[in-house]
Amino acid sequence: MCEFKVHKLNDNSQIGEDIVIAGYSDTNQLIIKDIIGAAITVDSAFIETVNTLNQTLTIVEHPLIHNFITLVKKLIEDKGSNEDIEKFQLQLDDYKR
Repeated sequence: MCEFKVHKLNDNSQIGEDIVIAGYSDTNQLIIKDIIGAAITVDSAFIETVNTLNQTLTIVEHPLIHNFITLVKKLIEDKGSNEDIEKFQLQLDDYKR
């Protein structure tokens, strides 16, 4: 079995080890679980790399990621609206300032 150490690209801190499951919840939070089933939830992050050779998984955490994933899932399901897109655009504009 392949267990991963999970690092944040932002600051290279390790947030988990012996991780065997990584995925997103219904509320678009990244959840990683170790071999005994203990879960770590990261509210707004995406998986940047998975490397089985050195058994590392790298994530990027940023406040906009959660909202972006939510928007993309709505668009994929044909449930996204112009209002959803405009809301995300406003969040991007706020971040630019």
